[in-house]
Amino acid sequence: MTRIDPHSYFDDSQPRTQSWHLRLRVDFDRKVLEGEVTLVFPGTGVAGTLDLDTKGLAIHRVYVTATAAPLPFELGEEDPILGRRLRLHIPPNTMGITLAYETSPEALGLQWLSPQQTAGGKQPFLFSQCQAIHARTLVPCQDCAVARVSYDAEITVPDGLTAVMSAGPDGLASAAPGWRTFKFKMPQPIPSYLLALAVGELEGRDVSPRVRVWAEPATIEKAAWEFAETEAFVGKAEGLFGPYDWDRYDMLVLPPSFPYGGMENPRMTFLTPTLLAGDRSLVDVVAHELAHSWTGNLVTNATAEHFWLNEGFTVWAERRILRVLHGEAAEMLGWAIGQKALDESLERFAEQPELTKLRTHLEGIDPDDAFSSIPYEKGARFVVALERAVGEAAFAGFLKAYMQHFRFQSITTEQFCTFVEAQFPGLLTRVNAEVWLHEPGLPADAPRFVSPVLETLTALAKGWPEGLRPSESQLQTWNTSELLIYLQQLPRDLSTEDCQWLDAHLALTQRGNFEILVEWLGLAAGIGFTPVFERVRQVLSTVGRMKYVRPLYQALGKTPAGRALAREVFATAAPSYHGLTRRVAEGVMAKYAE
Repeated sequence: MTRIDPHSYFDDSQPRTQSWHLRLRVDFDRKVLEGEVTLVFPGTGVAGTLDLDTKGLAIHRVYVTATAAPLPFELGEEDPILGRRLRLHIPPNTMGITLAYETSPEALGLQWLSPQQTAGGKQPFLFSQCQAIHARTLVPCQDCAVARVSYDAEITVPDGLTAVMSAGPDGLASAAPGWRTFKFKMPQPIPSYLLALAVGELEGRDVSPRVRVWAEPATIEKAAWEFAETEAFVGKAEGLFGPYDWDRYDMLVLPPSFPYGGMENPRMTFLTPTLLAGDRSLVDVVAHELAHSWTGNLVTNATAEHFWLNEGFTVWAERRILRVLHGEAAEMLGWAIGQKALDESLERFAEQPELTKLRTHLEGIDPDDAFSSIPYEKGARFVVALERAVGEAAFAGFLKAYMQHFRFQSITTEQFCTFVEAQFPGLLTRVNAEVWLHEPGLPADAPRFVSPVLETLTALAKGWPEGLRPSESQLQTWNTSELLIYLQQLPRDLSTEDCQWLDAHLALTQRGNFEILVEWLGLAAGIGFTPVFERVRQVLSTVGRMKYVRPLYQALGKTPAGRALAREVFATAAPSYHGLTRRVAEGVMAKYAE
């Protein structure tokens, strides 16, 4: 047995699946996907033991695809993280096996929304979230990023609803009365966590020949306007990494319970509606998800223990795209905003310092519980350290060579280091890579990012206790990033009068930009400023993005009145949260003082 992933039963010595053919029916009444998947093997056929990952799946039957001969199967004991191993014994020269199954209504990789939880209020909605290890709740598979597959799918949905996937549309097929079947094809091999499906009342708007925005009808015009400049992002990213390999870059704006800011599913990025600020001030999330088309989707971390390879490079690329589009000052502000997220994650894992390493060891740890800004922000700073050591021009050449060498592969930190050493002998030693990768915390010589604007904002915020206040002209000219940094740098022990001044001069409580709004609400709720409590209740009752839910529940935990509000809101809102978001909120409240 050769298990290379602590979060998968995938055995590298066994036959490897080459592609999937999915045929699934979406049952909103029972909240399940039901149907079949055919696992296709390469070459002239395979034989031997095959272990698959499953979690919550009901396996009805398994058979050899070509002959319909039944195959016996064994389901192992339930592991709380891994699920159940499905073991098959494949006869010689087998080209494919088919499994008939259905998902569980509690599948963590699927969220089923009632019409009342959508923007339109008339039709139900379904979306998937397979990262990090939840593809096994949708399909029995080798749920490890190393076992990349292409796939095609036939998804049957009720009339009036539209299905989209992380794949190219391939037409419509006939179905029973009251149903229609959408067909899809993904020819490029992807890791299983990038399988994605959404079904609902959807409309699409083209914003360029290769970019389309999808959303509910009530949201589509706003979404199309917000992301109208995405084609420029694609062009800038190609300048960094080389040609875009996925044909199209489409986006889907999901209902607000989506737990992430975005998910980089190839050909169909999923986005939170909290990005629809009305002024395009939050579209840098699109730059991040787009960059994943290279750093993550094209070259992928082999397991969750190497997650920084995805996210560190992608944050670096996001900031570089911002610099190209908006100038160096915008890039510096981006690094400053990221620093706060990094500091909070370092504090959060102060008692688990091993989770602040870049190259982690996660045996027995759910990757969702290890999720933080560490691989994003610490990883990005390591990339900058490498770049500064060799110079931008040389690093740009390295990056394109790296993408080409590992194209459509899933790799480890060790493979990355071997490649770096071959390209730049001695570089890893010069930047103290051992410390970056294998030691907790942030190295003392980590890159610093400074600019006159950043220094002015920081000094102004730090001077608050001495009575220093921004002038009216400053308040009128600050952009979104500048205001956010100012709020982030303010003391956390403001008085009621301080909060009243800030809200009166900056109209913070009614902001539509969620980055500004949540930073303010966390600051104010943390000192028990009750005028914001109703707005906190509204946000926590309607938004499921973990980035916002976690700090708001944390802020409410600092005062008795806040803790009471948190428990009251959670009791009402929890059923509408995604399972990941619910787990985050429960974890925060479990640490409350009383």
